[in-house]
Amino acid sequence: MVNIKINGKDIQVKDGMTVLQAAQEAGITIPTLCDHRDLEAFGGCRLCVVDVKGWRTPMASCTMPVNEGMEVETHSPAIEKSRKTILELFMSNYHDSGYQDGQKEETQFMHWVKHYGLDVKASMSPKPRHIVNSDANPFVFVDLNKCIQCTRCVRACADIQGRFVWSMAERGFDTHPVAGADTDMLDARCESCGACVAYCPTGALDNKMSIGAGKPDKLVMTTCTYCGVGCQFELNIKDGKVIRVTSTEKAPVNGNHLCVKGRYGYDFIHHPDRLVKPKVRRYLLEGKRKEDIREQRVEHSKTNPLISNSPISSPWDWVDVTWDKALDIVADKFADTRSKFGADTLGFLTSAKCLNEENYLMNKLARQVIGTNNIDHCARL
Repeated sequence: MVNIKINGKDIQVKDGMTVLQAAQEAGITIPTLCDHRDLEAFGGCRLCVVDVKGWRTPMASCTMPVNEGMEVETHSPAIEKSRKTILELFMSNYHDSGYQDGQKEETQFMHWVKHYGLDVKASMSPKPRHIVNSDANPFVFVDLNKCIQCTRCVRACADIQGRFVWSMAERGFDTHPVAGADTDMLDARCESCGACVAYCPTGALDNKMSIGAGKPDKLVMTTCTYCGVGCQFELNIKDGKVIRVTSTEKAPVNGNHLCVKGRYGYDFIHHPDRLVKPKVRRYLLEGKRKEDIREQRVEHSKTNPLISNSPISSPWDWVDVTWDKALDIVADKFADTRSKFGADTLGFLTSAKCLNEENYLMNKLARQVIGTNNIDHCARL
C-alpha cells in the first residue's frame, strides 16, 4: 500500500495504481475523455491533468503512478482554467451538423463542455471539415467532424476486438482516424461489432440504425438471445419499441463488448413476420390425419382437374393456439411416432440461441425420454 494525499486528504491506495484510479477510489471525479477503464491508458486529451507537489507542470493523472508521500491537487483554479482551455481547443475543431439534436443521451464530451460553461454553437467550428456519414458500413455512422483524436476507437478495436481496423492518419490539425489504409471499414476487415461506437466519447461514431430514433423512455437490462454465452445489454425502449442496444459495464459476462448480432440484430423483435404465438395446422385441431387430407385432395383434383394443384385451404390453415395446446399436440405426435415406428425415427436439433442448461435438457429428452441418439446442434454446421 502507498500513502498519498489528494486535495489535502490522506488516503492509502494500492501500489501500482495511477493518480486517476486513486482519486476515483477516494470518490473524487477527475474529468477524462481519452481514458477508459477497459483500455490501456493513453494520456492524450490532457483533461485529467492535476497538480503534483514538486512537479513543474501539471501531469496527466491517467498515466502517472502513485508514489509514497505524493501530494495531489485535482481542482485548483489553475487546473480548472487549463481544462476549460483544452475543451475550447477541442471545440474549435468540432462541428455538430445537428442531425442528432435532441435525439439521444448527452455524450461524455458534451457533458464536460457544458460543465465548464462553454457555449456549444458559439465555440464550435463554423463549418464541417469532413463528410458526414462518410463510411458505407451498414451499422456504424461516421462523422469525423466530432472527433477529438482521443484514439479510444483505435484502442477498443485493437485491445478488445482484436481487429485493428482503426488507426490515426496525418499530423497536427489534420490528424484523424482512418480505417485500414484510408479505405472503408468493411474493406479494412471490420466485423461491425460496434466496439468503436461504444467507446467513442463524442458521437463521432454512432449507431446508424438509431440515427433520428430519439431518446429512450426507459432502459431494460436483458440477455442476448443469439447464443449461449449469456452477454447482457440494455435495450433502449421508446413508445414500446426497441430503438437501440447499448452495452454496459454492469454486464458481468461481456461488459461493453458485443458482437454484431447482439448490438445490431434487434430488428427481428418488431418484424411483421415474427411469430409471437404458437401455430398449428387446422386439421390437427380437428383430430384429422395428414393421410386423410391427402386423400381428400386427390378426390378434389379428380372432380376439379383445372385446379388440381390448388390445395384445400381450410385444413392446412395455420391457427393460433395456446402454448399448452401446441405442446400437447407435439407430445402426442412424438408418442405416436415412437410407438409405431421406433425411437430412431425421431431426431432432435438443438439451438445455439438456447442456454447450455436448455440444450442439456433437450439432450435428456432425446436420449432418456424418447430413447434415441439422433441429436445434433446447429452451431456445429
